[in-house]
Amino acid sequence: MATTQPIHHRELAPQEMLGRSRIWTLVMGLAVIGLVLGIVSYARELTGGMVVTGMRDVGIGGGATWGLYVAFLIYMMGVSFAGITIAAMIRLLKLEQLRPVGRIAEILSVVAVVLGGLAIIVDLGQPLRGLVNLFRYARPQSPFFGTFTLVLAGYGFASLVYLYLGSRRDAAVLAERPGRLQWLHRFVASGYSDTPEERERHDRASFWLAVGIVPLLVVASSTLGFVFGLQIGRPGWFSALQAPAFVTLAGVSGVGLVIVLAALVRHAEHRSDVLTPAVFAWLGKLMLGLLSVYVYFMAVELVTATYAGSEADADITAALLTGTYAPIFWTSVAFLVVPLGLLVYAALAKRWSIGMLTAVSVLVNLGALGKRYLIVVPSQTHGTLLPYGEGSYTPALVEYGVVLGLVALGVLMIGAFMKALPLIELQREEEEVGQDA
Repeated sequence: MATTQPIHHRELAPQEMLGRSRIWTLVMGLAVIGLVLGIVSYARELTGGMVVTGMRDVGIGGGATWGLYVAFLIYMMGVSFAGITIAAMIRLLKLEQLRPVGRIAEILSVVAVVLGGLAIIVDLGQPLRGLVNLFRYARPQSPFFGTFTLVLAGYGFASLVYLYLGSRRDAAVLAERPGRLQWLHRFVASGYSDTPEERERHDRASFWLAVGIVPLLVVASSTLGFVFGLQIGRPGWFSALQAPAFVTLAGVSGVGLVIVLAALVRHAEHRSDVLTPAVFAWLGKLMLGLLSVYVYFMAVELVTATYAGSEADADITAALLTGTYAPIFWTSVAFLVVPLGLLVYAALAKRWSIGMLTAVSVLVNLGALGKRYLIVVPSQTHGTLLPYGEGSYTPALVEYGVVLGLVALGVLMIGAFMKALPLIELQREEEEVGQDA
């Protein structure tokens, strides 16, 4: 019977590396402050009602019932889609070049799903009533129902299981070392011994989970686009391009955040030996393809709305191009088109600078946030088919505070994971000794 000797590895445990980092401590401290501000802001919203936000009824209320929270929800769901897709495709297509960022993509996906779910909760005036009524009055044919079941319950749970399966081996490695978190490592490892049979079983389970996740992701993200695209009575939303555009921009923003997080880990943990320029070049090429498709979708949609759109569509387009939302629109377009030009230049010159890719990733994520906001709001303030006047919406400080708190919570979750388990698979030497029972 084959037995396995204790697993050896050369890297320090993650808590030992981060324990020496003042930057990590500072970031976590700022995140705690941000989380406290978010909790205070939400407490004010919960006690004072939605009137303390900038949201108002559509039409006679002259405002928008969906605002910054829903835009943040769509953005986070996009990030989660791209994160777990990258992780799944690494295993399905055996993309060994991207394996160092696999776990980064996995944890980013899990955190994004959690933040997206919380964004829905804070958007409800009475969250408990909303959750109860979801089960009382749910309609399976509604895209909203699909958003909750497929996005949050479906691939959110699948992403968590995928992350757990991939973390057990490293937890078993760290469980051999005495320390304050040894109990946690033993719990996560759950008796994992890294025998060939157990390793094969884990690989097989992860492979079939990845096979199931990929189509689920496309359906789930498309369903979120259908929430808007199938509303025939809402100009600016009703479009066959909503679902594919949602999926494509999700990939752009998700890949961008993976690049940013990988660059931070490369610097904080001194992992230039693993997170090489070749890894970032692969991610850059992936972003180039996705961003090219999205810019094409954006141009087609704009041409259609200006050339053959209805009067209501023309009003929304005018508000985007030259009216109320023009500053956000053109800034978002610039943050998407300029990075596309830089990526094209990098591809032609075959020079993928990590600094350039990080800057591009920050820009495209800011552009994606702007585009998500412009999907949600203008069609409510300028997109009515009834004879109402133009409305307006400006997020209140309470809304900014809550979103800041959600972002801070995400930073704390990633930071806590980095403290407990490595964001990059530990390199270890395994020695198997054959022994007959």
